[in-house]
Formats: sequence, structure tokens, C-alpha cells
Amino acid sequence: QVQLVESGGGLVQPGGSLRLSCTASGSIISDNIMSWYRQAPGKERELVASITRFGRRINYADSMKGRFTISRDNSENTVSLQMNSLKPEDTAVYYCSYYVAAQATRYWGQGTQVTVSS
Repeated sequence: QVQLVESGGGLVQPGGSLRLSCTASGSIISDNIMSWYRQAPGKERELVASITRFGRRINYADSMKGRFTISRDNSENTVSLQMNSLKPEDTAVYYCSYYVAAQATRYWGQGTQVTVSS
């Protein structure tokens, strides 16, 4: 089992920035993909960004490109999401995800609320 704990959410004005962090603990498998997803009220959960173990492959949803940056620190088992130029439509619960292909298993954090409003 892998446990994920997110932090860094909150209320921010449009155009502002937030940094989310997620720390993994438990049965850490080195070959994993860490990601951020989000779910807005009444909408399906969607991928925000993902990063492979050594950062060789990074993917962003189109609407986040140029505004969000995902990074990870394998020594600390953390993944971060720097969010800039935030818009009201970025309001959602953001979830950290840890995927182990060898186990075909995805673990989820409890989510952290991000609200962009004036």
C-alpha cells in the first residue's frame, strides 16, 4: 500500500499562483508515475499533469500547458505542481496519483481544494 498526502491548496485570486505538494509513503515502488488530477463540481476527474520516475516524460493537459509545472523529488518521494496564472475555471479538488505499472495499481490522495475567485 502507498499513502499519499497532499498540501498547498487554498483560495487565490485570478492571476495568482499556488504550489501543491504530495508526499508518498508506505510500500514505495521505484518505477512509478506520479500525476495530478482534478475534479470540478459536476465534472469528471481529469488529468492535469504526469511525470515519470526520472522526469524523462512529462505530460500536461492542453489547458494547463505554459501555466502549470510538475516536478518531483525521488529522494523525498514527493511530487509538486506549480500553478501560475490561475483562472476561475481551475477551481477544483486536486488529487495526487501514484501509478505502478507492474502492479496495474493506482493510488490516490485525499484531495486538496483549490478555489480561484476574486
